[in-house]
Formats: sequence, C-alpha cells, structure tokens
Amino acid sequence: MPGSLQRRLGLSLGVLLTGLWIGAASVTAVLARNAIEEIFDSALQETAQRILPLAVADVLGREEEGVTQRLAEIREHNELLTYAVRDAQGRILLLSHDANPVVFPHWSGIGFSQSTTHRFYSEETLQGSIRLTVAEPLEHRMVVAREIQMGLVLPLLIFLPIALLAIVLTVRTTLAPLRRFRERLAARGVRDLSLVPADELPAEIAPVADTLNGLLGRLGAAFEAERSFAANAAHELRTPLAGAIAQAQRLQAETGDPAAKARASDIEATLKRLTRLSERLMQLARAEGGRLRLEHASDLRHVARILTDELSRTTSADRISLVLPPDPLMSDLDPDVFAILYRNLVENALRHGADGTPIHVSLTNDGVLTVANDGPIVPGDVLARLTDRFERVGKLRDGSGLGLAIVQAIAQRTDSALVLRSPRPGQGSGFEACLTLPTTKGDNNLLIDPGSRFGNSPS
Repeated sequence: MPGSLQRRLGLSLGVLLTGLWIGAASVTAVLARNAIEEIFDSALQETAQRILPLAVADVLGREEEGVTQRLAEIREHNELLTYAVRDAQGRILLLSHDANPVVFPHWSGIGFSQSTTHRFYSEETLQGSIRLTVAEPLEHRMVVAREIQMGLVLPLLIFLPIALLAIVLTVRTTLAPLRRFRERLAARGVRDLSLVPADELPAEIAPVADTLNGLLGRLGAAFEAERSFAANAAHELRTPLAGAIAQAQRLQAETGDPAAKARASDIEATLKRLTRLSERLMQLARAEGGRLRLEHASDLRHVARILTDELSRTTSADRISLVLPPDPLMSDLDPDVFAILYRNLVENALRHGADGTPIHVSLTNDGVLTVANDGPIVPGDVLARLTDRFERVGKLRDGSGLGLAIVQAIAQRTDSALVLRSPRPGQGSGFEACLTLPTTKGDNNLLIDPGSRFGNSPS
C-alpha cells in the first residue's frame, strides 16, 4: 500500500469498486444465461407443438406413404430452427427447407436432448406413428450470451475510469482540511508554538490535532518556565557574585600578609571565572529556550558600534577593526540576542587570536557577520568540534568552552548559518567565523503571530 492516505483510500476504494462490479457482472451474466436457456427451450418446445399438427395434416393428406418431402423456401433467409418429421420406423417424411438430416439424432422419446452442436426438442402423436424433432444450433445461443456479456463489460470499461476519477476527487476534497492543517503546521517558524486551528478536521483526525495542540501548549509552558528561570537566575546570581568579588578585592587591599593576599587574588579570579561561566550558561539557556526574534525590526549597526566601543575599553583601542554597511541593516533578531552573538564571537577572537594582532569584524548589507583573527591554524578535526559544549582549544584553557556553542544554538533556531574556517580565506593562518543573520530588507513594522509565547530575557 502507498504511504499516502489519499492514495491508499483511492486505491482501496477503486479496487473494491472494480471487484464488486466484476462480481456483479459475472453473477448477472450467469443468471442471464440461465434465463436465456429457459426462454429458448420454451420457444423450442412451443415451435414443435405448433408445427406438429400442421405436419400431421400434411402427412395424412398424401397419396404415397414413406416419401420424404422438403418444404420449399418462400424467400431467402437464415433458418435458425429446423425440423424433421419421421414415422415410427425412422423414415423421414418431412424436412424444413434448410434442415440437414444428419444433424438429427435417433429417436429417444419426447423431451429435450442435446448434441455437441444443437439443442433438440422431440414430440410425437398418433400413438407414435408421427414424430417431430425441432433443432436449434447452440452457436445461436452462444452468440446471444456473448452479446449480453459484452453489454455488461463495455459499460464497465467506460464507467470504471470515471468512477476512479470521482473517487480520487472525492477523497482529495474530503482530506483537504487535513492537508490545510499540515500546511499551516509546516509553515510555522521555530518561534511559533501557538495552537493550530483544527475546527475543519474530520472527527477521526481531530483527536490527533488536539493531542498535537496539547503538546504545543506543554512545550510553550516549558519554554516559558525555562525563560523565566534563565532571567531570574541571571539576576539572582549576578548580585552575590559581584559582592563576593568585591569582598575578595577588599581583602587584598586590607591584608598585609602576602600569602593571604595571593589567596584572595586566586579567590577573585575564580569568582570572575564563575561569573563568566554563569553568564554563558544563562546565554545558552536563552539561546535554546527563549524568544530570539521580535515583531519589529531594528538596525543592528548601532548594537555593533556600542559593543565594539565597550570591548575596546578592555583591550587595545585599535585592535578591533569594525566595518559596517552605509545603509541601515534591519533585522527582527532581538538586539540582546545579536549582542550575545557579537560578544561571543569577538571575545573568542580576542582570547585566541595572536597577541597584538587586529580583530577584523565586518557586517554586510546581506546580514553576514564575519569575525576574523590571526593565529595558528586550527586542525580540521578540532574545527569540527568547536561548536560542542565545553570544548576548549589552544593554550588558554580557562575559558568556558560555551561561546561558539551559544552562537551555534542561536544560528540553528534563527535559521542562520555559522561557518568556521581555518586558515582564513586567502591567508596562510588565522581563524574566521562567518554568520548569516536574518534581515528584513528595511521593514520596520514586521509582525509575528500574536500567539507567540516567548518574551525577552536579559543577556
């Protein structure tokens, strides 16, 4: 059976209808043949009973006995019924004009009999002295039966294609609500978990749609809970970690013991790594469960400038080289999400790029964000693992190992493409990350489904 429900129903109904029609035609043909046999036998018997009195009058009115006479043909015609009149000794007294004496069998009594070519009916009178046998060719009956069978088969050849076409159209029309339901579901983006309208679906399919809508509702609730947890956890962790770092810094300033100062410095460094790790984990949680795109578009160039200025204050002022398009780059990507992408890619380049070499950042009119840095070539097997979680490469092993994993998660959920290359195109060394961002071609009033359940969460 085909995988398509529409084809399966059409094929099943077509085969069933064909089988029923052939069965009905076969039964009708058998019943019609039996009826034909009865009608022809009755006609054969009636003909014999009508001819017999005329034959008796003809035989008794003769002057000579035992002479065979053949009736003259009045006009040319095809004689289907022939007859022979014989006496008790088997001598032929009278033949119809087209009768063949060889065809008629020996007398076996009154009633029906049959040879391989003819059907007979025999009758007698005058105490058996005059005997009449009427013959009918079996071919005549077979021709009539074939005509009836053709009359049953020919409409079948015309009706079946029309019936099959009607079945296909009916099944297609009946399943149209299910097809529209599938198309509506397939057209949804990854950010839309609203319920799918299922009012038109048949009663047999409606429970499946209800189950799917229930699953979408549970997924939406789970994502909402995860988003809420990410937002609350980011807020709650930031304050105590900042306080602990401040205490460690104060301890370094107040103590005169070199050992205690060194230990406080180690505590501060550990707390800062924990802060960075917690921020990355919150970013990853948002990338996998939060809403990434908004109902309105914004210019990503402003975010890129602000982040570049912020990152430049923590490193050499001229190390980050930013190239932006002259026209606004409008995108429905959440600016906070773009900030997460930008920061992770640039910080990864600053951390792992060769010391003192510039970081080249460019943003094109097509929404392609490229971050490239100089440095040693990353082997191909290692390059393939860079987007895995907690994958650390290079001499610096104190990173979180989540930066590129966060970028990859956001790229997958926004239908974007992240491409990593090493060495850089046209160069013999270095590393390049290229990310294609969703753009709206200058539309500032982009709308999304009002049923969307996601909200913003802090980066």
